[in-house]
Amino acid sequence: MLQLKIIFPEEFNCFKRRKNKGQEIIYPLERKSSIKNIIESLGVPHTEIGEIVVEDKEVDFNYIPANSQKITVLPIIPPFDVTRPSVLRPEPLQKIRFVVDVNVGKLALLLRMLGLDAVYSPKFSDKDILFFCQKEKRIVLSKDTGLLECKQIIFGRHVRSIYPDDQLIEIIKFFRIKGPFKFFTRCLRCNKKLVPINKKDILHRLEPKTKKYFNTFKICPQCNRIYWRGSHYEKMKIRLLKSGVDISK
Repeated sequence: MLQLKIIFPEEFNCFKRRKNKGQEIIYPLERKSSIKNIIESLGVPHTEIGEIVVEDKEVDFNYIPANSQKITVLPIIPPFDVTRPSVLRPEPLQKIRFVVDVNVGKLALLLRMLGLDAVYSPKFSDKDILFFCQKEKRIVLSKDTGLLECKQIIFGRHVRSIYPDDQLIEIIKFFRIKGPFKFFTRCLRCNKKLVPINKKDILHRLEPKTKKYFNTFKICPQCNRIYWRGSHYEKMKIRLLKSGVDISK
């Protein structure tokens, strides 16, 4: 019987199906198939792969394996620089922008707090996510391995952490996103960049104490939400600092 020997490091054990938990897998080569499809049939999304080596030669996702070959599948080693080309991803991104899946939806809020571009809606379907991924060249953040296996996704991350604050740190470290962060510059509701607005133009919308104690305001040009540096602002800063994010600059 035709077969392959596929080597997975331990980092992929969280993905591989239960019957394939060993580091070395003998894979029956029953039909002609790309190495991407073979790897994903074993449970590992292509977004998590940093390098594929066949008999000491690095190959891309379209490579068609032959009988008895030894294939080593290596993970992405952080920090992951998405602006640099590689064999698996020859067309790099120009900048870091995200589209966030509903299963890590709270992460989008924290990314926006830091001023990072993160589109998200609880109503997003997989089709919507793929649209933003392709049209705007965004990195997909999700826990859905089925979604991350879609060929339209070039850059993505299967978020390992459970809690949103831990997820934020995971993403910052994995993609080596450096400060100074543009804290308080995006709308937390719709992700648009905030713009300054004169207090007199929104006076009719402010509560009495807000009118009295605050003079500097910003507004979202899309949803018209107003922002100022009140108690909510300080609470957001404290939350980010407790998570280990340096927003001092």
